[in-house]
Amino acid sequence: MSVGPEQAGRHAPGTRINAARRLGTLADRRLTGAIDDFFLADDVRLDERTRLTLGRMLAAVVQGIETDIRRQAARVLSGRDLIEQAERLLKGHEDVVRRLSRAGLLRDRLLMDELIAQVRCDLIAGALSPAVAGPDQPSLLVRLSEVDDGVVAAAARALLSAEARRRTAAEQGGVPAGTLPAERHHQLVWWVAASIREAQVAAAGDDTAVDRAIVEAAQRSLAAHDEGQRAEAIAMRLAAAIDARADEVGELLVEALGDRRLLLFVAVLGRAVDMDFEGARAIVLEPEGDRLWLALRAAGLDRATIARIGLALADADPRRDIESFADELDAIAAVPVEAARSALAPLTLHHDLRLAIDALAREAAR
Repeated sequence: MSVGPEQAGRHAPGTRINAARRLGTLADRRLTGAIDDFFLADDVRLDERTRLTLGRMLAAVVQGIETDIRRQAARVLSGRDLIEQAERLLKGHEDVVRRLSRAGLLRDRLLMDELIAQVRCDLIAGALSPAVAGPDQPSLLVRLSEVDDGVVAAAARALLSAEARRRTAAEQGGVPAGTLPAERHHQLVWWVAASIREAQVAAAGDDTAVDRAIVEAAQRSLAAHDEGQRAEAIAMRLAAAIDARADEVGELLVEALGDRRLLLFVAVLGRAVDMDFEGARAIVLEPEGDRLWLALRAAGLDRATIARIGLALADADPRRDIESFADELDAIAAVPVEAARSALAPLTLHHDLRLAIDALAREAAR
């Protein structure tokens, strides 16, 4: 029986040798990954639910940007009667997530820190036990949306809408527009644009018109990004509009948890202790809780209020040790407010300065 050219190519000695080498490299990479994973400490390993949710979110963010750039670039090309290039751009099916991962770009600390924090916030918020004063008592955010203060009401309604969009998108396997802060969105847009261009060059060679269309589409994506519509930004605006007095902060924090509004909890706490959202969110998500208890004392909260908050978070986050918290509660409540504020002072520094300090500390630890 005769063998066609394609079959002959597949069975050629050189092809088999190259395939064997690739499989050898793949096997080596798998072993390296398995070893790294095995020796990861339990306290730094992502649990399976967080890992899966994070993977879906990362893919959805990248693919959302990719789809937007492809469509807009194809529209630009079609408007210039470059139909063939437009169709080729729309038909691209390369895995941009895999390409960016292979390049190591998605290992960016700031990008992954943001996505992991969002995932953990959503998971903890969803696991919080709802608590209302009575069967006829509306939730905290609903009550705030109906107050006479127009600024507070508008911010509360905006947060309700933003969180609803996020939940709906998550249920549908996507993410709402404007998920990332402006800086992270900016870098990811250009990474995705570069990946799309790379595939186009591989398929058809350099094409200035396609390059320009991709750039225009990327710039449009950047211009359309509204960081102020992120749920985190809206929560901060609401906390500022409420402007809770010192004696109101504790009850507001407890109610925010009872309403399963973890973002509002973070925003109110941040405002009470003069921390930005990212800093406050980081300490709220830490399973050990040491810095969170200091922040609660810095906000002037008493033992009973700290206990209610600690119990609510422990019920929603299995990483927390409720027995250790109970043993330490008296010592936490005994910390003077001024001492707690002094201990937290480094966390109240400007966000970018904190990042620079952390970068220097990591370099010094190598």
